[in-house]
Amino acid sequence: MSGDHSLRRGGINPGVDAGGQRSVGAIMKEPLRADLRRAGKRITPQRVLILDVLRKGGGHLDADEIYRRAKTKAPTLSLSTVYRTIGVLKDAGLIEELHLDEEHHHYELKDEAGHHHLICQGCGRIIEFDCPFSQAFLRDLGEQYEFQISAVQLNLTGYCSDCQASASPSLPGGH
Repeated sequence: MSGDHSLRRGGINPGVDAGGQRSVGAIMKEPLRADLRRAGKRITPQRVLILDVLRKGGGHLDADEIYRRAKTKAPTLSLSTVYRTIGVLKDAGLIEELHLDEEHHHYELKDEAGHHHLICQGCGRIIEFDCPFSQAFLRDLGEQYEFQISAVQLNLTGYCSDCQASASPSLPGGH
């Protein structure tokens, strides 16, 4: 199998078919490779795969869900590799660790524009929202206090419309 360029250690396909042509998937992953290069990290199949899982998953995935999804593409991938890779990607500033509940951490690709979360206390639903004035607010706040803000995590908790509609009278606010 020495002539087959589509296999890599760990069973991860780097996106080259038997004819040596790059697949559409490989072309789609090029920005992920560029992110790793900019962060000064080696490009490994595991790192690209986990970044791709987060990109396709839309964020808010815990380590077990990342592992489950990645394992479909790389059957020999271990959970410990996923945890180590998450640590490397977090340290490189490519992913964010979110504390959306008390049970465990969730991860998503770092978004330079930033976004915030509405978290339903009833069903656990997470709604992302952008706040156009938040970037200006943070800049002004930093200037006012001569403080360089490096990260913001705004999570607002409450009840989504579905939970409000089906709620018992014990919900806060008399719902």
